[in-house]
Amino acid sequence: MKPIGFRSGISTTALVIFLGGCATYYQSNSEFNNVFERGDLNKALKTLREKPSEGAGKKQFLYFANNGLILSLLGKYAESNQYLEKAYTFGEDYRINYANEVASYLTNPNFTVYRGEDHEHLMLLYYKAINFLKMKKTDEALVECRRLNIRLQQLSDRYDSPEKYRRDAFVHTLMGIIYETDLDYNNAFIAYRNALDVYDSDYARLFSITAPPQLKQDLLRSAKLSGFDDEFEDYKLKLDMPNYEPDVSRTGGELIFFWHNGLSPVKTEWSLNFVISSHSGQIVFTNADMGMRYAFATSDYSSKEVRALTDMEIYRLTFPKYVERPPYFSSAQLSLGTEIYPVQLLEDVNKVAFKCLDERMNLELSKALIRVAIKKATEHQFRKDDKRLGAIIGMMNAITERADTRNWQTLPHSIYYTRIPLREGANEVTLQTTDYQGRKQDHTFTYEVKKGETHFHTFTSLESLMPSSGYY
Repeated sequence: MKPIGFRSGISTTALVIFLGGCATYYQSNSEFNNVFERGDLNKALKTLREKPSEGAGKKQFLYFANNGLILSLLGKYAESNQYLEKAYTFGEDYRINYANEVASYLTNPNFTVYRGEDHEHLMLLYYKAINFLKMKKTDEALVECRRLNIRLQQLSDRYDSPEKYRRDAFVHTLMGIIYETDLDYNNAFIAYRNALDVYDSDYARLFSITAPPQLKQDLLRSAKLSGFDDEFEDYKLKLDMPNYEPDVSRTGGELIFFWHNGLSPVKTEWSLNFVISSHSGQIVFTNADMGMRYAFATSDYSSKEVRALTDMEIYRLTFPKYVERPPYFSSAQLSLGTEIYPVQLLEDVNKVAFKCLDERMNLELSKALIRVAIKKATEHQFRKDDKRLGAIIGMMNAITERADTRNWQTLPHSIYYTRIPLREGANEVTLQTTDYQGRKQDHTFTYEVKKGETHFHTFTSLESLMPSSGYY
């Protein structure tokens, strides 16, 4: 791993504090981000831990998750899992602080605790499971497998629309890999079959991602090992692999290789101006350029509040948005002797993140409308009594109108995998990465293998290209 990073009045004191709050989450953690993106992981961990208070504050999920991810990259798997478990427990035990929720409407959503996105909670368990597999603790990995299954069920129960991100093919594939490592070929087959179904029915439509050929081979092999002869023959035809015969002899071992390519998107913010009007018993917020129109019943407000709102005419709303960090490398392959094994796209974390945020934009919009309406109505009431104080409140409102730009930014952009057979004894395997200009880099690894043994390896490329629009 050789990361290159990105090529990339009111008192004066109070004003400075407010202006300091205008930075995005990425900007406010620039020192940590710089050393992490350069691949200086020990310094990144030290920098992260210089703010231990975040482990008990509104960013504790991210503090635990970042600690866990970096420790995993450093090969400290047991310690990594301790932090990842803290992040997982936070997600399980999270309770809404209603006082903070109310306060967020008077300031901005950064006043609330960051809960973590749906896909981020799944990625916690992915890293935990991989850590256990590297430590050859298959039973513990199976526990994470069951937790993943529960998380997926929760997603499915929460969203009933097929246009929502509610099933994860990557997670089902990982579950199949864990079951197969435990020689539970029956459950492995079911998990691989579920993964194939999600790729075909959800991922192809939502993300333009199809099932990797390696998954198809895994499905057929697990069917064969389970004795599901009819299913084996049916899937050979369905997958257009009529002549495929898996090697089930297990005379040697095997390597399951995961390539974490690039870095996940960064949240920044964007804004829209809305015109406010009142008619037919409604307060109407309109942005003609974007074709947006949202109405609230005036019965929810007093006549004084309605007049205060409609007197404002125009105001600005801010929303979170993702900015992609395009990966520096475009592809990779493994070689063992004369055999070549391309690593294949398993999960596009970047696209999943965009989808998760997109699905709750209506909620973000409604919260922003309520937040700014309350702030602006308060400002206008103050202006009636004291124009100077009203102007100060207006300035504070403008400064504090920010979007929540927090997210788990040390995750990979995308995850690839492949499986290759190894012989007993020493095996020298070379990973060759190809960058966006066609230049190649080689990394060689040696594995000492016993009969029937499975090795797990993750390789992380932190290099990214400059995003098309800035975020710092």
